Parts: sequence; C-alpha cells; structure tokens
Amino acid sequence: MKKILLLFGLLTLSGLFVLQAQPAKSTHPGQLLQNLKRLNVLGSVLYVAAHPDDENTLFLTWLANEKQVRTTYLALTRGDGGQNLIGTEQGIEIGLIRTQELLAARRIDGPEQAFSRAYDFGFSKSTDEAVRIWGQDKVLGDVVWAIRKFQPDVIVTRFPPDARAGHGHHSASGFLAEEAFRISADATKYPEQLAFVKPWKARRILWNVFIPGAFGSNKRPEEAGNMLGMETQLYNTLLGKSYGEIAAESRSQHKSQGFGVAAQRGERIDYLLLKDGEPVQQDLFDGVDLSWGRVPGSGRVQALIRDAINHFNAANPSATVPVLVEIHRELQKLDGNNGYVAAKKKETEALIRDCLGLWLEANPTDYAAAPGEGIRVNISAVNRSGVPVTWTRLRLPEVGRDTSLNLSLKANAQQVLPFFVQVARTQKISQPYWLEKPIDKGLFQVADQRLIGLPENPPAETAEFTVEIAGQPFTFTQPWMYKSVDPVDGEIYRPFEIRPEVTANVVEKVYVFSDNAPKTVEVILKANRASVSGTLALEVPKGWRVEPASLPFSIAEKYGEQRVSVKVFPNGFGEGTLRALLKTSAGTLTTGIRTIQYRHIPAQTYFPPAEAKLVKLDVKVAAKRVGYIMGAGDEVPTALRQMGCSVTMLDAGELAKDLSGYDAIVVGVRAYNTEDWLRFYQSKLLEYVKNGGTMVVQYVTPGGGGFIQNGLKVNQLGPYPFSVGRDRVTEEEAKMTFLNPQHPLLNVPNKLTDKDFAGWVQERGIYFAVDWDKAYEPIFSVNDTGEAAKQGSLIYARYGKGHFMYTGLVFFRELPAGVPGAYRLFANMISVGK
Repeated sequence: MKKILLLFGLLTLSGLFVLQAQPAKSTHPGQLLQNLKRLNVLGSVLYVAAHPDDENTLFLTWLANEKQVRTTYLALTRGDGGQNLIGTEQGIEIGLIRTQELLAARRIDGPEQAFSRAYDFGFSKSTDEAVRIWGQDKVLGDVVWAIRKFQPDVIVTRFPPDARAGHGHHSASGFLAEEAFRISADATKYPEQLAFVKPWKARRILWNVFIPGAFGSNKRPEEAGNMLGMETQLYNTLLGKSYGEIAAESRSQHKSQGFGVAAQRGERIDYLLLKDGEPVQQDLFDGVDLSWGRVPGSGRVQALIRDAINHFNAANPSATVPVLVEIHRELQKLDGNNGYVAAKKKETEALIRDCLGLWLEANPTDYAAAPGEGIRVNISAVNRSGVPVTWTRLRLPEVGRDTSLNLSLKANAQQVLPFFVQVARTQKISQPYWLEKPIDKGLFQVADQRLIGLPENPPAETAEFTVEIAGQPFTFTQPWMYKSVDPVDGEIYRPFEIRPEVTANVVEKVYVFSDNAPKTVEVILKANRASVSGTLALEVPKGWRVEPASLPFSIAEKYGEQRVSVKVFPNGFGEGTLRALLKTSAGTLTTGIRTIQYRHIPAQTYFPPAEAKLVKLDVKVAAKRVGYIMGAGDEVPTALRQMGCSVTMLDAGELAKDLSGYDAIVVGVRAYNTEDWLRFYQSKLLEYVKNGGTMVVQYVTPGGGGFIQNGLKVNQLGPYPFSVGRDRVTEEEAKMTFLNPQHPLLNVPNKLTDKDFAGWVQERGIYFAVDWDKAYEPIFSVNDTGEAAKQGSLIYARYGKGHFMYTGLVFFRELPAGVPGAYRLFANMISVGK
C-alpha cells in the first residue's frame, strides 16, 4: 500500500509552504470537532497587508473558525523598520522577533502566515516611494506567487491603494494585491514561477474597510453605501470563546509593539468593499462552492465526513479514527493534483494523529551542533488511546539513519529510542534564508523561488515516524526540538540549530575615533563544538593598522569562549570596516552569532558578519559624566561611551540620589511612555536643569487612540509646555535648514555643516514637537518632498541656569549605525553650557 507522508506543521501541496517549527501539542475535543467540520469546507482566502500587526485579527479569526476556510495572512514585510518596546533590537533583529510574534498569533487564531521579500525600511508616505525602494516588479511577483501557490477563492486587502491607508507600505500592499489579482492568471507574467505553480484567478478582491465611526461599531453606517457587512464577533461553543476573545489573545502576541488588548465580547460588524472581480451581494463567497461538490467523485468522502461528525464522541475521540482512515483511503482515489484534495488529506492525517493523542518527539540532548559533530537524539512515541498502532519505521533523513521497527504502541506506554548520529559535514548553518545575502536596498535577496513566502526556515533536522493504523501506513515528520525544564516556566522547547564550529563577535558595532590615539577592540570567539583551534586574522581599511594582525586560538569546551584584544590605530578621517576571519581546519569562517531570547517566542539565532564599523571623525565633547534613563531600549549609551563619556544608567534608585554631578542627563526613547516611576522624579529632573544641568529628552509617542497604546506618564515633559505630534520626516536625505546658524547647538564644541547630515539611515525623525511655548527655540526646519516645513525635530530652552531639549531626531538609529554627523550633533547637545 502506498505510504502517506505528513510533514507535521508543513503545508506544501495546495498552498504556501508555511512552517511553524513548534513541538506537537494536544488538541481538546471541542477543537477536534471543529477541525472535523472544517473537513467539509473547501474554500480559501488570502488576506494581504504590509506589516506584523496590520492584520484585522478578528476578521482572520472569523474566517478561519466560523467560515472554516483555509486562510493565509500575507504580510509584505517582517516589521524590520518599527520601534521596539521590549529591548534594543532594531532592523533585521526586530524583524526576527515580529516574525515569531506573528506565528504565535496564527497558532491562536487559526490562519497560516506568509511573507514577501520586502524589507520594512521605515515609515513611507507614498505608494510610489514604497514600491520604488522595494522594487515593484519583484514584490509584485511575490504577491502573484502567493496567489498561485495558495489558490484563494477570494483576496481581501486591509488597506486601500491610496493615502487613506496612512502609510506608504499600507497603500502599496493594497495596490500590489489589486494588480496581482489582475495578472496572476496570465501565464506570460512571471513565467519562471510556472515550474512550480499554475496560473490562478481568484473570484474577487475586496477591501476590509475601516470607516471612522464604523470600525468596531454594532451598526451599519449610512456612509457604508454598497459595502458588505459581516457580523464577526460571534461565540463559538466548541472553542468556548468568542472570536473577539480569541482575536484579543492573538493580537496580544505583538509584545514588541506593546499591543496587548482587551477582549471584546459584544456585536461587531466588519465591512467589505468589492474592488474587482465578480459581483457580491450577500457574502464574500457569493457564487463560490465551498462544498465537496467542487471535487468530482467525492460523494463517498462527503458521506464519511458527515458520519464522523455525527458520531464524534468527545469522551473518546479515538473512536473516530477508523472512519478517518477510511476518509483518507477515499481521498487517495481522487485526483492527487487537485489542491483541495491534497489539503484535506493533510487535515485528515493531522486529525488521525490528534484523535489518537499520538505524541511524537525527536529531542536532541543539545540545542545546537556543528557540521560533522556527533550528537545523541532521543526519539519517543506515545499512543494515548486504545486504538492499535504499530511503529514500523524511523528515518532521520538529514543524517542518513533508516531503521525498521515492529513496536506495538500500547495505550499510554512511552517508547523511547536513543540514537547517536553525526550531523552531515555538508549541512548548512541555520541562517534564516532571507538573511543569507545582504539586503539589496529594500529587498531581501532569495535565490530559491520555493522559499519565498516561508515565515522561517525548514527544520535543520527531522525525524520521520512511520506507523500503521487500521492496516494503513502513515508517516509523520517531526523537527528536532531541544527540550529543557525551567524552574519557573516549566517545559521549554527550542528549535535545533546548525552552527559554524566557531564564531567571532566584535564587542561593539561601532568604534569612534576622535583623535589619533588607538582603541582597544575586543573580539569574543565562541566554540560551537569541542576542541576548536585555528587563527584569528583581523582586516582593517587601507592605512589603518591593527596590532597584532592575527592571533592563534584554541577552545577546548563546546560553547566555551575566548576573549582577545587588539589595538586599532586610525588613519585620517573617514569610515571603514574591521573584519574578523577565523581560519580552522574546516576552512575560513567569517560569521558572528546572535541569539535573541524572550519568553514569548522561541530562541532565534542568526549569524551576522563578524565585523564592526570604524569611524574616524572630528568630534569634541565637553560633557564627561552623563546619566542615562533607559526607556523602550536603545544603544545610545554605548555611543556616548564611544565618545569618551562616562555613562551611569539612572533608575529610580539612582534618581533618588544627588544629580548635580552629571554634566548631562539623557532620557531614552519612549521612557515617558514605559516607566511609571518617572512621574515621581520629574520635578527633581527639572530642578536639576534649573540649577544648571543639561537634559535631553528623546522621542516619545503621544497618548491617545489609533495604534498608540501607551500614553505619557507625566503631564508635561519639559519646564514649559509643548506637545508631541505625529509629524515625521522619512527622507533621510531631506535638507536640514539651520534656523539660527549662530546657535550654540550648531557651533559648540563642533561647528556643524550640511555635511553632518549626509549618510543618515532610514529617516530624519519621528514624533516631532508641536505647539511649543515661546520659551522654546526650534533649531531646524526640515520636510519631506512636497510637504510643508516642520520645525519640531529639535527644540531648546534655557531654564534657570540650565538647558532643556526635546528631539524627535532618530539618534537611536543613527548612533549605532556610526553616522558621523549624528555623533557631532549629539555631542553639542550634551555639551551645551559647558
């Protein structure tokens, strides 16, 4: 009999190849019956927006659980350009975090998750700018690819393709989805995709409208006109929750954005507006057959599914397994190239496993290994039902192990098979596939078409369990997952990683030289297997010098570290790169290692280049002792130390002490949004200024509605009133006009020129000051192309003997990026009055 392969958690045949590398989980009877009913529904929706958190979580929950159609959220970006409420990660690192937060949300609300190759380069004010930076043709191709892979009956966009979307990425997602809808059935468009997929035409595309006064309303507004209203906040008795409750739990997974929300339990209408395709009157699936009637010869399958639903026993789900096996046999008789048949076979296989309570795991005794390294793996299986199950084969394909078995899996009797295997020497390291090559402007470079759309890598190593159930073999595939027990959090799973045998992390990202004196640069070498030795060589720009230029290293223990220090001597003014090369018997390695760990997501490891930026600039700093109040997290304190400042981190305990010894106090980004205790020390901080101190407040987000969840912890940020608005300048090359060229902030101790505003990254500034008291003086005027000038990027006031500043300029991006002019301006700000 033909063997059936199920890669558990992977959906590959009829839609996007969507992976969620998570351990198996038990499924409660209500969910099992819900999934049984879903077997009888054939239909699909592709929901398109721009970022993690853009999705209408309630609407997705309703689609996946009430309509029971296969639903995928296509986010064009991974949210790399956003701010971070929980740590210092930015750029690709916050993208890694938000990818996992989206996957966590989907595990709760039910849809699948996919991405394009677009990089979130920060706020954009127009569709034209967004698609120009991304590369319209390539990102449009990614949306076409998603349509052809997923084959949706209906496409829904979150945003319109115009300025009402409020963000260029948002409007671009609507524009690209509508254009892809029109061309995805045209075989002359993106013909290279047709090696893997077929052209596909969805029935219609609709906009999931948000109307002021209607979003979340329980009434159909008059201005909705010909829009379609769908009641989405229903109660699901099988799940024991309303879709509003599920959606709130899902949306609260976006923790890096501070998007925890309260559950909604009242009526809610969502609105849809037809943008193109077949007319719609009553339902977004008008004219779409959601039954097995769309699959020829499926009558027997329909009858068996009805029988399974009608006779499902919540107290004994395994009693449904025989009919599920029969359903699977009948599905095999149908057209194997039919995407709906392929998808329902996978759903049936998952139901068989879940109704049996069949628990399968492959647990390595370590969370990582290097190519060629030996490792022990414990393979276990538990059949938690009385249905006879025989374990007939175990295969570890990536390491070449294939074992025939004849083990009867008796009820609740765990079978554990220990294996010692060797990781293939040719095995690739576990670098996220979209980070294998440098970003090309606004686009991740991905050579393999089949990877595009995946939220994360396929598992590094897998185990294939072949079992026989009711005379039929099934193969379930599990990723290797390292399992440990935390005394607080209990059982924790971590995806297994393949790592280079040794990595090098340069301690700082940027080294700033203000004179010709050398700086000590530390490099941390980390062994990812036992007994690693070789030579560390350090490359620097022409004219620069490093002593010593190379060093031998030898690390005996796995995960052992060796710190080495070198002296780097600058040459002239300019920028360059220090690069570490690790030469071992396995070749030359040039990667560092970075693991991001938070409780709400699995550990994420990636391998950045083993390098640091070198900047020789003319910068003077009069402030020597600086206090820093950390907010949502940034790397500005490290930059201050690079300029020669002594930095003390100020928490509530430190603020209770005498502050007069600080030349300047700097408040980190969003501190007034995140730190409740600051309100108790605000008067003391302003008294510090009045007595001669210098205080710099970096951007805060204004309180209020919309997407902003955190209000301010104080009524007034400065000694005189001002407000914070939503003004921003996204063009990093926008002209910075000096309003008073003689102002000390522009001249002392560093005389600034236009050159100091060259090379800025991502944007100029965000959340500018507005409506300030006449005691404040604006320093710059700046605007994006075609917009009015804005003067709130940096405001300054004398207060008593001291100096106060609020700035929306994005120093939290520019200083870690080593932008010379940002260092010179910030040096002037903290030095004013000195």
